[in-house]
Amino acid sequence: MFVIDPSKIAAVVFDMDGVVTQTAAVHEAAWKKLFDTYLAARSRRTGDPFRPFTSEDYRLYVDGMLRYDGVTRFLASRGISLPPGTPADPPGDGTVCALGNKKNGFFQQEVDEHGVQPYQSTVDLIRRLKASGVHTAIISASQNTTMILQAAGVGDLFEAQVDGNVAAELKLPGKPDPAVFVEAARRLGVSPDRAAVVEDAIAGVEAGRKGGFGLVIGVDRTGHPGALKNGGADVVVPDLSQVTVGGHGLHGS
Repeated sequence: MFVIDPSKIAAVVFDMDGVVTQTAAVHEAAWKKLFDTYLAARSRRTGDPFRPFTSEDYRLYVDGMLRYDGVTRFLASRGISLPPGTPADPPGDGTVCALGNKKNGFFQQEVDEHGVQPYQSTVDLIRRLKASGVHTAIISASQNTTMILQAAGVGDLFEAQVDGNVAAELKLPGKPDPAVFVEAARRLGVSPDRAAVVEDAIAGVEAGRKGGFGLVIGVDRTGHPGALKNGGADVVVPDLSQVTVGGHGLHGS
C-alpha cells in the first residue's frame, strides 16, 4: 500500500481519462474509428498497405495529448503530413484540425451510446484526501471535460479544473509540458513541490516530473508499468485502491 502524507502533500492533481473516469477506452475506440477509416481510404488512393491503428499506437502517440497534437504525432509515426488547418475546420480528412474535430464527434457518439462510469477506487481516494484537508484538482486535454464529469457524477469532487478549453484560452502547451498541472496547482494555491500528480499516460508522468511536483503517481491499467516508471513516476500502481492517505510518510508500506 502506498501512503500519501498530508503533512507533505497539500494538493493532488488528477488526470481525468483512465484515472478518474473510465473513458480512456472510449477515447481509444474513437481514435481507432477515426484513423482506421482515414488510413483505409488513403490505402485505396495510394495503393500502400493498410495498417490499422493499434492500442500501442494509442499509448505511444495520442494518450493524454491535446486532440490536434495527437493527430499530428500519430500521422507523423506513419510518415504522413497534413496542413494544420484551424479549429473552425468542419470534421473531415483534409487537415489536422478537421481530423481532430471528426474524432471529437466519434467520441461524443461513444459517450451518448455507452455513458461514462467513474473508477470507484479513485472516488474513494479523493474523498479520503478531502477529508484529510488535501486540495484536489482535475486536468484533461479534453474540451468535453465538464460534460464527462457530469455524466459520471463526479464534478463536485474537484476545487479546480484545467481542461482543453482552459488550455486553449491561456495558450497552455500540451503534455509532456507541465503547464496544465502547474496551472491547476496555482489555482489551488499550492506550489508544485507540495503537490502530487496522478496520471496514467506516459506524457502525463513526464509532465509531472518536469513540473517539479513533489510526488508523481502512475496508474497502469495496460500492463506496461515500466513505461510509466521510466517516464518519471515515483510509484506505479494498477489501481488507486493501492493508495491511501495517512501520516506515515510518502512511501508507506
